[in-house]
Amino acid sequence: MSSPPSRVVLCPLTLADQDEFCSLVRASTELHAPWMQLPAGAEEFQDWMHRFDDGSSLGFLIRVRETGAAAGMVNINSVIRGRYQGASLGCAAFAPSAGRGYMTEGLTLVLRHAFDDLRLHRLEANIQPANEASLSLVRRLGFRYEGLSPAYLYIAGAWRDHERWSLTAPSPWTPDPSLPEV
Repeated sequence: MSSPPSRVVLCPLTLADQDEFCSLVRASTELHAPWMQLPAGAEEFQDWMHRFDDGSSLGFLIRVRETGAAAGMVNINSVIRGRYQGASLGCAAFAPSAGRGYMTEGLTLVLRHAFDDLRLHRLEANIQPANEASLSLVRRLGFRYEGLSPAYLYIAGAWRDHERWSLTAPSPWTPDPSLPEV
């Protein structure tokens, strides 16, 4: 018996998403603090979007299929080819849609894209130890804990410790069977 189709779709993040993105970031300030800082204004957003210019990083919005509303965002950051074939992930839910499973479904789509289309072998997620929501998300998707990276990223005016979690592409990569099909 097959699962129902995913309730979300993955859309490339573009400059045209600026107003919606910034509005959702402002509405999600309490949800994101102190875990991450996303651009909340037009100039910040345009500067931030330059990270995708050279193709070594990709940005996506997770949109609710039924309404088209953005439920969250995911970045595949710093793609390294050659012997490594890996990248790091960054993601955030938006407060109006948080807690409904959209990020699990959206990240499943990102993992399929990364492993199947981009042919990556390894993805890392670096998460602050007290960020239980993000830790639960990566555990649910089968990431494995690899260790603590002290003072790993500079966020909100301080160097923050992060737990390092990873997932490598199995042959073939398959998500948890309880997740919906795409």
